Amino acid sequence: INATLYCYQLLQITSKDIKMKMFAVFSLMLLANVSGLSIPTLESSVERRAFVSKSAGLVATGFLSLPNIANADIDTAGYEDGPRGLKYKVIKPPTDPDSLSPQRAQKVKAKYTLWLKGFPDVNPNAKKVDSSKGPFGEKPFEFIAGVGQVIKGWDLTVLDMKVGEERRIIVPSDLGYGGRGAGGAIPGGSTLYFDLELVEIGQMSQLGPEQLKWLEDNPL
Repeated sequence: INATLYCYQLLQITSKDIKMKMFAVFSLMLLANVSGLSIPTLESSVERRAFVSKSAGLVATGFLSLPNIANADIDTAGYEDGPRGLKYKVIKPPTDPDSLSPQRAQKVKAKYTLWLKGFPDVNPNAKKVDSSKGPFGEKPFEFIAGVGQVIKGWDLTVLDMKVGEERRIIVPSDLGYGGRGAGGAIPGGSTLYFDLELVEIGQMSQLGPEQLKWLEDNPL
């Protein structure tokens, strides 16, 4: 309680010391999370967004130094660097190391499980969001690789895999569902964690001039 009163006093100061005021604001936010205190709220969502934007600007310009909480549960030790920020680890090698990887516009089938907040054997707070494994068995997911039928992180990964290979991949938000999220289950800005296995490479799609032009105009 004393700490809370101290923070309120800091907020009332008339000094132009922005750093001190911002420190008080963030201290109140942390105290509210820990103790369940009710603190004054902004009147509208527009004002809240404006406040957050200004606070983020102060952090970025060095007024405040806070830990990167969003990435605190990401442990990339032992992972390889993939394209455009992807991280991956080969869990199981391909059935035939000399086999070919799929091409763009080729049908593939994959098994997967999607997690948020990390993998369960690393972070006990990891949350399973979706999986090809169901209560009555597993049905691999079929799609056409490299044409945008799945998230960009999948397209980039699958085109580098071979049949039988299983990977753990960490997909940054811009290669996943971006700021919008998906289906209410995946918040905007989420890093995605997949167990992904390529189980089959199928036929190549029949491509006409229009499809070939699209592939040329839309590189991954």
